[in-house]
Amino acid sequence: MKKLIPLFAAIAFTFASTLQAAHHKDMTPDTLIHVVTVTWKPEATEAQIQAALDGVVTLGKAYDGITRVWTKTVKAQGERTHAFVMEFKSEAALEAYAGSDAQKAWYEVYIPYRQRSTTFDITN
Repeated sequence: MKKLIPLFAAIAFTFASTLQAAHHKDMTPDTLIHVVTVTWKPEATEAQIQAALDGVVTLGKAYDGITRVWTKTVKAQGERTHAFVMEFKSEAALEAYAGSDAQKAWYEVYIPYRQRSTTFDITN
């Protein structure tokens, strides 16, 4: 039995290492998130702002390279009152999105009311 203890320990260590590697992979996906914080023009109405944010959802459905979107700002600091996030399948999907017909269509409901924005593109 004493000879089996190191074997069981090695099996347990291997199993734990495999689980940890799988968990790490789950925590660090290969997708890319496009985070945008926005300050709206003073004259932008709540309806116009909501239309622009709804447009992010429409864009996510229209553009194949986008896998998920987030549009509900829970907390904001400073002058940026809203934020939204788009998750892209890859960095290449984001690059293909830039200047696409889908982006141009969404910009028609977004750009007229945006005063300023800051963008962060993040991946692993």
